[in-house]
Amino acid sequence: MHAHGLSGSAADEAEPDLLPVATGRRTRAAARELLRPEWRRAVAAGVLLTAATAIGLLAQPLLGRMVDIVARGGEASALTLPVVLLVVVALAQGGATALGMSAVARLGESVLARLRERFVERALTLPADRLERAGAGDLTARVTGDVSRVSEAVRSSLPELARSGLTIVLTLGALALLDPRFLLAALLAVPVQALTARWYVRRAVPLYARQRVATGAQQQQLLETIGGADTVGAYLLEEEHTARVARRSHEAVRITLRGVRLVLGFYARLHVAEYIGLVSVLFAGFVLVRDGAVSIGTATAAALYFHSLFGPVNAALVLLDDAQSATAGLARLVGVTDLADADAEDPANEPAPLRKNQPAPHHRDSGTVIAATGLSHSYGTGAPVLHDVDLTLREGEQVALVGASGAGKSTLARILAGVQPPTRGEVTTAAPRNPQSPATVLVSQELHAFAGPLAEDLRLARPGATEDELRAALETVEALDWALALPEGLQTVIGEGAYALDAVKAQQLALARLVLADPAVAVLDEATAEAGSAGARALERSARQALRGRTALIVAHRLAQAATADRVVVLDRGRVVESGPHEQLACAGGPYAALWAAWSGERARADP
Repeated sequence: MHAHGLSGSAADEAEPDLLPVATGRRTRAAARELLRPEWRRAVAAGVLLTAATAIGLLAQPLLGRMVDIVARGGEASALTLPVVLLVVVALAQGGATALGMSAVARLGESVLARLRERFVERALTLPADRLERAGAGDLTARVTGDVSRVSEAVRSSLPELARSGLTIVLTLGALALLDPRFLLAALLAVPVQALTARWYVRRAVPLYARQRVATGAQQQQLLETIGGADTVGAYLLEEEHTARVARRSHEAVRITLRGVRLVLGFYARLHVAEYIGLVSVLFAGFVLVRDGAVSIGTATAAALYFHSLFGPVNAALVLLDDAQSATAGLARLVGVTDLADADAEDPANEPAPLRKNQPAPHHRDSGTVIAATGLSHSYGTGAPVLHDVDLTLREGEQVALVGASGAGKSTLARILAGVQPPTRGEVTTAAPRNPQSPATVLVSQELHAFAGPLAEDLRLARPGATEDELRAALETVEALDWALALPEGLQTVIGEGAYALDAVKAQQLALARLVLADPAVAVLDEATAEAGSAGARALERSARQALRGRTALIVAHRLAQAATADRVVVLDRGRVVESGPHEQLACAGGPYAALWAAWSGERARADP
């Protein structure tokens, strides 16, 4: 629980430093980048939809022809050909539309998949300090709400918008072919429609952007309140946090209601445009028929053409609502995907180089697997948590990292594992012996079992692993017996909503994934901290087996782990103050000796 959750000061209401939102220009450029690899499919879909729309426009002249036959007192048999042609037109239009919409759907799914992959890739590499400043609610809102809105738009709104646009353009062209004066009459509705669209877009874009921000703030407050429920209750802050949630929720509802009023005004203006256009076309038809310029059938076809525009025009303008909403969501997604590039272009935000799988020759000669030089790090504008740290790990060496809470152990572990780039300094990691293996793997105290079959959970570390390799990894960490005892063995579905694993089993799975990954360096950040005493001893055995013969950095929360390491490194306020074998440091009278004496005394009292 962060400290701000316990204070009632005005600082609690400070807005988080939200993740960036892309500009309109950059959003359009990103959309083009996503579409560029699919340009052939986009052209094919456009051709099919254009053909379907053009075929459909043959219906109105055929109906007009039927009106002329009846008006002239023609034989009933004369209606046979127009009726047959209407059936052919309907069938042809339906087939071409189905093919076109299918092509658009395939195009949309390909673009969506590329967008999701890029977003997830960048979201997973966001620096921890940047996420902390933004708050989990902002990223959660983008992962859920924004991705959902863009997906819905790509699957339904945007294809329908494209088809409506084609229908409008081709129908206006057909009106001009009947008689240009019909087109001029129909265009009298355009100024009202254009002004309506402009009025709506100018208000909708900023409104939807504010709605996304308000939703993100609401989710962030809910996450903080629910996640820290125990602490909130302990400090009797229920009413205060409920009030905060209510304020965030009321703001989100207020902006949503503004959107509803905006849409209602939008529809009212559209109805006025429809009335103006229809009256104009009917009046033009009356005048032209009276003067003998066109037949009754032609005037009927013109009126039907304009009437057929009601649906596409209204759909196109109404779908601007979805398009603007999706555009706002896409801008927020692109803001995340571009975040790393933006930081890299800004020298003030440029992190120190983190070189992985690039072994330096002098390191390889000395047997060094990972070397950190001059590491310093601070989160945002806060005080530094690491100061000029130098650390090397030789091949096969297991180093325990110890120190008081807040000494910088986890930060150093994350930097060495390649998860967090340092503010200053350099990390050089030797390439693993197996080219298919990662240079480093971090196993933290955060427990998570991925939803799905247990075997697939393990294969995240090595996608092509065989059943025997999975069993061997589980046996290494002493997890094979309980895994085989599950209802369906390794095919048992685990995770949320399925078979629940306790803390020990979930962490043993993480250690089994480490064995399968076979990295050059393993980093364990208090990987046994979440288990109870008996569970911790079992996990320590599992960890020892997983690390056997492996280069490793172990953030030790129990000094028993340090006692079995090849070397102990002591951190104090972000600086390395001692380094050496356990036996030497325990007798040196320094910080480690004090920690060892205190821990040994507590252990003796706990086990008399």
